[in-house]
Amino acid sequence: MNVTVAPHAVDRLAADFLSREHRHLIGDQWVASSSGETFPVVNPATGEVIAHVALGGVDDVEAAVQAARKALDGPWSRLSHARRAKLLFDLADLIEARADRIALLETLDNGKPFRDALTVDVASAVEDLREFAGWATKITGESPRVPNGHVHAYTVREPVGVAGLIVPWNYPFMIAVSKVAPALAAGCTVVLKPAEQTPLTALMLGDLLLEVGFPEGVVNIVTGDGGAGAALVEHDGVDKVSFTGSTEVGKAIIRASAGNLKRVTLELGGKSPVVIFPDADLERAIEGAAGGIFANSGQVCVANSRLYAHQDVFDQVVEGIANRAKAIKVGPGVDADSEMGPLVSQEQFDRVSSLLESGVREGANTVTGGGRLGTEGFFVEPTVITGATSDMQIMREEIFGPVLSSSSFNEADLDKIAHEANNTAYGLAAYVWTRDVGTAHKMASRIKAGTVRVNGGRAPNMPFGGFKQSGWGRENGRIGVEAFTEIKSVVIGL
Repeated sequence: MNVTVAPHAVDRLAADFLSREHRHLIGDQWVASSSGETFPVVNPATGEVIAHVALGGVDDVEAAVQAARKALDGPWSRLSHARRAKLLFDLADLIEARADRIALLETLDNGKPFRDALTVDVASAVEDLREFAGWATKITGESPRVPNGHVHAYTVREPVGVAGLIVPWNYPFMIAVSKVAPALAAGCTVVLKPAEQTPLTALMLGDLLLEVGFPEGVVNIVTGDGGAGAALVEHDGVDKVSFTGSTEVGKAIIRASAGNLKRVTLELGGKSPVVIFPDADLERAIEGAAGGIFANSGQVCVANSRLYAHQDVFDQVVEGIANRAKAIKVGPGVDADSEMGPLVSQEQFDRVSSLLESGVREGANTVTGGGRLGTEGFFVEPTVITGATSDMQIMREEIFGPVLSSSSFNEADLDKIAHEANNTAYGLAAYVWTRDVGTAHKMASRIKAGTVRVNGGRAPNMPFGGFKQSGWGRENGRIGVEAFTEIKSVVIGL
């Protein structure tokens, strides 16, 4: 696989996609915002505007929800499960065929290295589509034994209805697909609202959906800021909201969804610990911890931003991660040798910079990094911090940047170690490195997180979601499809 940007690819993309008028997809038509307003989209590597996109509002959301409802009550409900699966498989094939183009657009819009956009984001989207396409024909109910022999009872799973899908800016295309696919497999229709910072690959997805031949109104896309998102969440015609983003916004969604008690799935913030025991394979642990915080410029909900290493290996671990940080080639995502791109926006750059300054004020030590790179774009140095304590802002708040805060432990008591790992409002993920299988299982049972990964383990089709303020519900696999369904009990007297 060629993971470099082809010559003149940016120019071609600018000429035939970026330069066009970017509108909402409602029904099977691209339509301008009812207000006629647009907003700029910025390349975070340069700070330059690369496109203008329709600014959606209440009226645009209303039209999209009506189109989704019409499709739900009409052609989509009459389509066989096998036909729905075929459309999802066809979409996966088309995305795979256009992978380079999608990845390049993601790189320009989000800033991440092209290699990552291609081999992680787009490749994962294709994998998710094929996974969920298979579930479209396998959604079943049950026929339980009942105490009354004169009754036949069974359950069925039916689509929850119109789903509002709100996508973050850190993995825009991949997460959009990972929400659209299970919703469609379950039989729902959707209104997709991409993040205002990174709306372009969602619009390209709209092109692909139309090309594949999804019925009119099955997928609608409204671009805009938080106003469009709020209108979608509050709309009584929306039966389910699936949101990935900050805990603060997630709480607002809970309040806004109360009007019709719509179903809600929330994948929210994280402050994930990585615990390295002295018996761990340190070479692998160092590489894993470095990758877990510097990948995607640290803009990852499951980033292992809190390091706890045993004092016997702490200095070696910190030195290893710091050396890896110093060696990372930071630059525009279109450059072939870039391993880490910029932060997504000026706002995010300012937030990360402010939190780094707070760490210094509160007494933490910067081992490496901590500053801005260059004068263009929103680049921050990969940063490793020691001397961090649980009361410091950098250890409490989700930074969403390439910043690792670290401290050591000397306890043999796993309860105490787990207590420190759990000393956060979040509970999305945790990482443990040890050769002792007993320690691994004991730590997994003690840590309060939706996912615990030991020694680099990864299984993308496992249920994904958080404890505490990291969210509600789970995504991925069968449970991810069932989250877009309602269970109906049918009881028949014989």
